[in-house]
Amino acid sequence: MRHLTILSPLLAAGLLSACATSGSADSASEAPAVNSASINLAAPDGTSKGTATLTQTNTGVRLVIDGRGLTPGGHGLHLHTVGRCDAPDFASAGPHWNPSHVVHGKDAPGGPHWGDLPNLIVGTDGTGKLEATIGGTQLTGGPNPLLDADGAALVVHASPDDYKTDPSGNSGGRIACGVVTPN
Repeated sequence: MRHLTILSPLLAAGLLSACATSGSADSASEAPAVNSASINLAAPDGTSKGTATLTQTNTGVRLVIDGRGLTPGGHGLHLHTVGRCDAPDFASAGPHWNPSHVVHGKDAPGGPHWGDLPNLIVGTDGTGKLEATIGGTQLTGGPNPLLDADGAALVVHASPDDYKTDPSGNSGGRIACGVVTPN
């Protein structure tokens, strides 16, 4: 009997500990928040066309892109809803990230949607850099994360985005694409 008296508090403590651990395990099994992601841009033939990073900030998702080997001038740049970049046309990247279902372009009535980005301006040396923040957005979590079950991609277009023509700003063909990869 004496052993049962000693074991009972130990068993109770063990059960309480197991319950507490069980609750922690459930929390630990939830996917951690992604604070940054990387993108390697490539042409249809696999040639590198630059890199980009996405970083979660308090105000939205910050994009920094370093393009290279691109034709001088402006290039439309958009976030797409599927994390695939199948050559030759990158149509596998799907449509623009547009969970609010608004029209394309900052200059269009009712626009822009979250996949709309400023044009990437490329110099005569074939390089271009862009830094922009997509306000009110999240890489993961929340009702409309960029990185959902099928991922996301960044696409560079042949021509500049006119910021008003739906669905892609009259920005021409998709000349480079990169899958958004969580860091």
